Amino acid sequence: MVTSSWATAHAQTAPSRRRGAVLERAILDAALEQLSTVGWNGLTMEGVASAAQTGKAAVYRRWPSKEDLVADALRAGLPQLAAAPDLGSVREELLELCRRARDAMYSPPGAALRAVIHECDAAQAERFHGVIFKGLVEPVIGLLRDAIERGIERGEVRPDAANGYVFDAVPAMMMYRSKVCGSEWPDADIEEMTDQLMMPLLRP
Repeated sequence: MVTSSWATAHAQTAPSRRRGAVLERAILDAALEQLSTVGWNGLTMEGVASAAQTGKAAVYRRWPSKEDLVADALRAGLPQLAAAPDLGSVREELLELCRRARDAMYSPPGAALRAVIHECDAAQAERFHGVIFKGLVEPVIGLLRDAIERGIERGEVRPDAANGYVFDAVPAMMMYRSKVCGSEWPDADIEEMTDQLMMPLLRP
């Protein structure tokens, strides 16, 4: 027979069983952590379950495939980009925005995103296109648009520069250099891109 004192001590030390949103958050966090450490190719549903301290069945009940789990983990984990303040100069605003985008890319959730971008084949990458665009590319483009439109109002930027090709330039360059060249975008590279690519595109 179990003594009441032992039962009380066991109840105090045994981990509580997580359910619902708490368990789902733990699984999503574990998926992001696994992506950022072992990468897309090394991530397994079993490994995520172990890291989340739950059973494999609990993961599969919610996400029938690795792709489904990773897509939801990225949606939940990607950091929000705060709007750059009006610094009175389009160059300074672009520098600040690019630094924030860089910091997001190299945060733990950003490392998970880069693992997907770098390691997935074309068919797999297509599965995450919407997540990547809405979670990172679209916010960056929106903030670029704000900075460029302020520059137009100040007379620093030619009016026809507010177009999709110009807005695409920064995220396209940052993703390309990150994936193909392995760049981690130190401040010096951000300044070089701003001065040699963006400012010539924007000048009246």
